[in-house]
Amino acid sequence: MHNLTFLPNLAGTALDPYVRLNEGQLFHAVKPGMFIAESPKVIERALRAGYRPTSLLMEEKTLDRDLADLDHEMAINQTTGLEQVPIYVVSDKMLRQLAGNGYNLLRGALAAMYRMERPSLADFLATIPSDHPRIAVLERVVNPANVGAIFRSAAALGIDGVVITSDSADPLYRRASRAAMGTVFQVPWTYVDAKTWQSEGIALLHRAGYRTAAMALRHNTVSITDPQLDKVDKLAVILGSEGPGLLEKTIDQSDFTIKIPMAPGVDSLNVAAASALSFWELGNHQNLR
Repeated sequence: MHNLTFLPNLAGTALDPYVRLNEGQLFHAVKPGMFIAESPKVIERALRAGYRPTSLLMEEKTLDRDLADLDHEMAINQTTGLEQVPIYVVSDKMLRQLAGNGYNLLRGALAAMYRMERPSLADFLATIPSDHPRIAVLERVVNPANVGAIFRSAAALGIDGVVITSDSADPLYRRASRAAMGTVFQVPWTYVDAKTWQSEGIALLHRAGYRTAAMALRHNTVSITDPQLDKVDKLAVILGSEGPGLLEKTIDQSDFTIKIPMAPGVDSLNVAAASALSFWELGNHQNLR
């Protein structure tokens, strides 16, 4: 039984997360922050991962479909967490009003959810499986769609966890979690403060037993197919900003610089595409099928 409330207008503080607060404001709204999950599939994955919703927002003309989709996703995965959470229902006309204010409701269902506290880098690394682990580090990757696509590849291709610098795009932004198809709630991840990363990030990884492979073009760059990479017990693959790439300090301190073999005249790929290829080659394939 759903707790439905049909709203006559967009007034009232209950709709603030959807109408009046942007994603940056939601991040700081309450400790440890909030975010918006979009689409029944993404909402279900967030619920399954233990995120707590404060409310949902749905469109009246697609209400039956979206509730059915959400109920289906929750049933097949035996997910709970909605119970008496309020579901606010608004008309198509009201949604067009939101769009006129720069708000874009694409999938007909949204959920305002509380964030979770993220562990420190050391605590996070201690939770990664010890059998030939493979992690990814995202340094200054500022495009949310690329962050989401990287998470989707990480989930599919054997990456055991993701570390993301605080000057990258937030994996829980709507655009990122939508591009990830909800896999940001499936792959273990944490933040590392950008200044901490620049001053001692590589050293912290080394201290935890990881060798580091920076994706960059240097005179000593090796192919992602190099057999020596597969022999490394614990490997961290580091990907950089879409434009300038990795910091020189990151490259200098890494154990390897690695590249994807390409045709002459092309020296790089979009970071999301590069992540998929490198994860396929370097990921932990024990659980792939």
